[in-house]
Amino acid sequence: MPNSKPILTTRQGHPVHNNQQQRTVGSRGPATLENYHFLEKISHFDRERIPERVVHARGFVAHGEFEAYGTIGDQPASTYTRAKLFQTRGKTPVTIRFSTVIGGRDSSEAARDPRGFAVKFRTDDGNWDMVGNNLQVFFIRDAIKFPDVIHSLKPDPVTFRQEPNRIFDFMSNTPESMHMLTWLFSPYGIPKNYRTMRGSGVNTYRFVNAGGEGVLVKFHWLTQQGEHNLTQAEADAIQATDLGHASKDLYEAIERGEYPQWELNVQIMSDDEHPELDFDPLDDTKIWPEEQFPYLPVGMMTLNRNITDHHNENEQIAFGTGVLVDGIDFSDDKMLAGRTFSYSDTQRYRVGPNYLQLPVNRPREDVPVSTNQTGGQMSYGVDNRGENPHINFEPSSVAGLAEADESYREYRPFVSGQIMKAPIERQNNYAQAGRRYREMADWQRDDLILNLVTNLSQCDKHLQEKMVWHFSQCDEEYGRRVAEGLGISVNA
Repeated sequence: MPNSKPILTTRQGHPVHNNQQQRTVGSRGPATLENYHFLEKISHFDRERIPERVVHARGFVAHGEFEAYGTIGDQPASTYTRAKLFQTRGKTPVTIRFSTVIGGRDSSEAARDPRGFAVKFRTDDGNWDMVGNNLQVFFIRDAIKFPDVIHSLKPDPVTFRQEPNRIFDFMSNTPESMHMLTWLFSPYGIPKNYRTMRGSGVNTYRFVNAGGEGVLVKFHWLTQQGEHNLTQAEADAIQATDLGHASKDLYEAIERGEYPQWELNVQIMSDDEHPELDFDPLDDTKIWPEEQFPYLPVGMMTLNRNITDHHNENEQIAFGTGVLVDGIDFSDDKMLAGRTFSYSDTQRYRVGPNYLQLPVNRPREDVPVSTNQTGGQMSYGVDNRGENPHINFEPSSVAGLAEADESYREYRPFVSGQIMKAPIERQNNYAQAGRRYREMADWQRDDLILNLVTNLSQCDKHLQEKMVWHFSQCDEEYGRRVAEGLGISVNA
């Protein structure tokens, strides 16, 4: 009976006749230099890891589909945006990567940490990446501070331990972080698993319609499994036996056919400065109040297929905040501009200049890719160049790629002002943090205070006093309870 198993080969396609022993002089050796199969095998093994992400290193990927409703709230989608995937009821393939932020590739998924929530839509117009977190706000509002906030949260460069003293040294000198800290040290800082957490785009974008009119927009993913989080004690119990419980939960749910769902909602705001608000709407440390800017349903995402290879579909998948389709545009959000460079630059470093040729990153097969980009490491395909393959530039009077559609109407907001390095005017660092504290359930406030006191008790006294002062500006009770837990005066 013929053997139905595939034959083991080298990457050159040569059959491997012995994969258990090297070629040696006699049975004891020494080994000979012409061990080609061994040298290829071990040299690839030495190189089979790529640099892990600086942030969001630990993550898990799944595939599915997004079904648009054809409407945004009670209006046709075309009222706000000309993005094709929203115009009619229809399905768009998606790939999503959930992640933790600060820990390394093998760190715990039960750590107190923001969670990444990145979705790649494979649309008729090419890919759209919505790169966000489970929390609606961030620590900072200007991207120039991003390396600093991450350095403070990462392990100490000497002891290689995450040190509360370092974290709160930075945060105590960054008042805008109080809102994020209030979310992070509450149960929302440890989602129960990926299926039961919400997602948020965090940044502010613009919708642009066919008439070239624009509005500001924020994106939100609302879990249909119910939103559930963990206390620190519950998380500790999980972490004692399992570092990857959230990935396991998602994988097994999909394998069982229990396909998780999230509804995409948007908040929409007219594109102006909104002087009636006590905060800047482009500030990533702020939430747009739902009572003023209601959530408008857009469509439903369902995850129904697991990955088949962790490295190719997880380690090498690449997202970027600048990956937009027509009808979705940038706003003047200071964090968005910085992230748009940083994210794609990270992929070029980690994966290589041709990372967009990888199957997990390229557009759908029915979406043509036509560029004049050539070469680079690991290039294995040539983009469509038009009628004449000799022409890899534009314009050309001989042949090449067609120019863009001249009927395209871009959104042209008017911007004027002096070039400067300056903070935004309406910072209001404490109001929303205080509101969040007061809106929590009693048990959530108790858990928040417990977690803050536990971490701050490891800090120098002057940092404890500064943080108590900040929390007191958010809410008098908030600051007092932290101070009592630390055994210091609230007026210190």
